[in-house]
Amino acid sequence: MENATHLVLCVDDEVVGLRVRKILLERAGYQVLTAADGYSGLELFATEPVEAVVLDYAMPGMHGGEVAKKMRQTKPSVPILLLSAYVGLPEEVSSLVDVYMTKGEGAPALLEKLGNLLAVRGASH
Repeated sequence: MENATHLVLCVDDEVVGLRVRKILLERAGYQVLTAADGYSGLELFATEPVEAVVLDYAMPGMHGGEVAKKMRQTKPSVPILLLSAYVGLPEEVSSLVDVYMTKGEGAPALLEKLGNLLAVRGASH
């Protein structure tokens, strides 16, 4: 499976959602790192060879927009998929991420969008 080499970082303060997403992505062949908040997410992002990020928007302490902004400053080429329960995000947030989707879109949409991000990134290198 070609996905096996892709390391994906999932950041979400909802433990259950994070665990479900990790299982989903691992079944699809990805390697998955998880972080329960923006601060630990940024730490992993800085120290691990992360190739894509699945980031939750609504988190206590530091929301997904702030996390995405800091990630862009560190490694601007790593694609970020932002997940949110809300439809419609502030422009300054949506401009920081590559793809935005609502949690209601479900697992198949997540896998498809993540796969597309990595395929585009792979093609440009």
